[in-house]
Amino acid sequence: MSGSRDRIRIAGVRATGFHGVFEHEKRDGQPFEVDVTLWVDLARAGRTDDLSNTVNYGEVAADVVRRIEGEAFDLIERLAFVIAEDALARPLVEAVEVTVHKPEAPVGVTFGDVTVSVKRDRGVPVVIALGANLGDAAGALGASVAELAETSGFRVVAVSDLVETEPVGGPEQPAYLNAVLLGTWDGAPADLLRALHTIEARHGRTREVHWGARVLDLDLVQFGTPGTSAEVLSTDPALVLPHPRARERAFVLAPWAAVDPHAQARIGERYSDPIVPVAALLAGLEPAARGGVRPGPLWPWQSGSEDLPW
Repeated sequence: MSGSRDRIRIAGVRATGFHGVFEHEKRDGQPFEVDVTLWVDLARAGRTDDLSNTVNYGEVAADVVRRIEGEAFDLIERLAFVIAEDALARPLVEAVEVTVHKPEAPVGVTFGDVTVSVKRDRGVPVVIALGANLGDAAGALGASVAELAETSGFRVVAVSDLVETEPVGGPEQPAYLNAVLLGTWDGAPADLLRALHTIEARHGRTREVHWGARVLDLDLVQFGTPGTSAEVLSTDPALVLPHPRARERAFVLAPWAAVDPHAQARIGERYSDPIVPVAALLAGLEPAARGGVRPGPLWPWQSGSEDLPW
């Protein structure tokens, strides 16, 4: 499930809820009990004795009670699912297992307990750079975010604001709109790259001109958090990881640092190469390069014309 061997377990969180398919269950309520197991890398917490380096299990337990006592669901499968999603939304949680007990379920026979368990994995954190400068660039970028959100195995975590940038290299061409998307992926890097290329092709992307204008560009910049067991480095020409030029591009670094001020990047393709804050890489660029990145238009969901696509 997760690369981490460390776990936090919260057992027997009890509250009264109104979940069930029968009218009397929704009217009268009944007791529910929930067990939550969190996979978290606890090495830093162990070294520092700092609460910010672990998961506050009191807050997790409070989330569980809020879900039990909150919106009534027909199925405890749904209750288990939303509790797991709440836990995965916490930054340090790599994976979660949730078991919901319904000891007074209307089964119709003598029984001890009814339980439903779900397991969810956050997946490997990934960073994707988005760009376009032909046609409806903003529309293509917004559509690509929605299509990624609908891709099996992929989860959108956050998307930066759009920025407008001047082209770097290649023939003369219009200014770009760029953004950085943070997500998680449940498969191999090559499979994610294929998914990105499929979305590009759907929008008419071709690759005849090196660094030429494009209707959509989706680059896999980083796979796995640097310094963790999930990090993948590659020198394969078909997929170099981390992206070899992202560290030099303000149009990647600026939105990346904005959407994740604590982001770090490995400088090189070897595990012995240094890991540097993205904000420091941005600050180290020539002022002219940093100045070539300016605010872009609002995403449709920022202007209120559309709901969040993830």
